[in-house]
Amino acid sequence: MKKKFTALAALGVASALALTGCAGDASGGTGAPGADGPSSGGGKGTITLGFLPSWTDGLSTAYLLENKLEEMGYNVEMKTLTEAGPLYAGLAKGDVDIYPSAWPELTHKSYMDKYGDKIEDLGAYYDNAKLTIAVPDYSELTSIEDLKGKAAQFDGKIIGIEPGAGLTEQTKKMLPEYGLDSEYELVTSSTAAMLTELKKATEAQKDIVVTLWRPFWANDAFPVKDLEDPKGAMGEPEGLHFLATEGFTEKYPEAAELIKEIKLDDAQYGALEGLVTSDEYKDKSAEAVKKWISEYSDKIDWLKK
Repeated sequence: MKKKFTALAALGVASALALTGCAGDASGGTGAPGADGPSSGGGKGTITLGFLPSWTDGLSTAYLLENKLEEMGYNVEMKTLTEAGPLYAGLAKGDVDIYPSAWPELTHKSYMDKYGDKIEDLGAYYDNAKLTIAVPDYSELTSIEDLKGKAAQFDGKIIGIEPGAGLTEQTKKMLPEYGLDSEYELVTSSTAAMLTELKKATEAQKDIVVTLWRPFWANDAFPVKDLEDPKGAMGEPEGLHFLATEGFTEKYPEAAELIKEIKLDDAQYGALEGLVTSDEYKDKSAEAVKKWISEYSDKIDWLKK
């Protein structure tokens, strides 16, 4: 747990420093400018990848795309943001070419409803992502229904992440479905802040309820379990997609073709995220991706291209 949390804490600091909606160069594990060194591609043009450093699904796939696109001869610029909304807006405006790990089916549906006519969907690379409400594994609770009448046990709080996150929006919809809206306050700030609270509570064996999602390394790094959701109020599993600005496929057909072929199963994704968030590769996401590619290059067809 300490190993994984240290990496995320660094990510959270970088995310807090970045201005919402503003872009900047990103580094390996932290999002700090230039820690992995400048991108070095060829002459096929420049592709800008926009991602949220504290959301490690996008951090991992951003550096995976950087590696493969530069190998194909593109220059790659990495741009960090702190909220999903401005990232979708950037895609629609053409300020960002690729969002390397979006949740457009359910979690980010409101953003797609607003900006989708200016965005290309290049397909899903992972198809079993889901939003969850979680408690420590030593908790007696097993279902979201069990939270009712127990607000005092959790100080009347559910600890969430960024205010503009799709997970936050979905949790707000969930609360009245289970009759929890009058008992609990959804506390939002950042992913790093939520994980700090989760770390403190679990180390002290105290009760806490947090918003989480899968796939996400914190589910393995902390002693937590998902609460069952019999009403389906947190939504069904969905795909993690590569989204592009309108006209991307026409402008960069080779890049689009490669991106559309990328698929990851649970083991492959877990290994990739595990390396990127490890202490060994702190501030060195590009090196973590190279290590992952070296281990999987003979096992995944699209990596051989």
